[in-house]
Amino acid sequence: MRYTSFNIIYVLLLLYAIAALLFWGLSLQKQSRTIYEIERADLQHQIDSFRHPVLYQQRLAELNDRLSKRHGQYIGEGSTLLAILLFGAAVVYTSLQRRVRLQRLQTNFMLAVTHELKSPIAGVKLSIQTLQRHKLSEEQRAQLLSRCIQEADRLSELCNNMLVTSQIEGRQYKSANEPISMEELAQDSAHTYSARYPSRIHTDLKASCFVQGDLLLLHMALNNLLENAIKYTPDNSKVTLRSFQQQSWAVLQVADVGSGIADQEKKKIFNKFYRVGDEDTRCTKGTGLGLYLTKRIVRQHKGKITVKDNVPSGTVFSIWLPCTNA
Repeated sequence: MRYTSFNIIYVLLLLYAIAALLFWGLSLQKQSRTIYEIERADLQHQIDSFRHPVLYQQRLAELNDRLSKRHGQYIGEGSTLLAILLFGAAVVYTSLQRRVRLQRLQTNFMLAVTHELKSPIAGVKLSIQTLQRHKLSEEQRAQLLSRCIQEADRLSELCNNMLVTSQIEGRQYKSANEPISMEELAQDSAHTYSARYPSRIHTDLKASCFVQGDLLLLHMALNNLLENAIKYTPDNSKVTLRSFQQQSWAVLQVADVGSGIADQEKKKIFNKFYRVGDEDTRCTKGTGLGLYLTKRIVRQHKGKITVKDNVPSGTVFSIWLPCTNA
């Protein structure tokens, strides 16, 4: 409501400024015409048009020429001012819209982060309370402790995403530069998520090349894709992690069989705080930082990330990194 009121006020002020500019232009034109009439009447008193017709026509032509130049000057200056006014108004309005949109995204981000933090904390608290209040078998205790560890891992990944995003944007993160085995990188992430989500991860790992970079960041990028794929995949379906080498590129591929991403959304999903959809997305977990951070990490490693539709349904994300031993 406040945003709509602002738009109305902004448009009214812009229209007022344009109307004032037009009124100024018409007033100058009228004043110029008045000056011309006065100069012409004075010319008729100074020079007799019958006795000196050539001189009179010469002076009259000079008056008409000055009138024409003044009109052209007023039109040129007015058009320039109008163009500057419209350009400035467009810049200001675009900037304000971007700021309002960013504020909305940040608000949604804070709500999402609050939910993401409360959910695992509540899970850990419930598990600990159950351990305290009830006598459980060793198997039940192990299950609750495993759940606590999983929720703690979720909290750790969320905090890491926010911290690393802030450090990378502030150019404070000092990246390592070491040879990394793509096979070991993919296996480690697959092992982590297989333990966290039993029977949900299918692997097809064939890449044996090395890349140069930061192991922590690349793990974070791949884990973000796996977490995102599991989030949007039905519980009874698997997420596929592939790795292979294509010419001088090492490729990590994460494929899900979820509902997929619309073509118009594919251009936005890597934007900061952006989350696919509207109401449906609010029912899913996420902060809108995962894919944004993943793209920043991949670019920092001189690679690229692509997204395409899976067959028959779902999405395939691919990370392409240059091999150092290709």
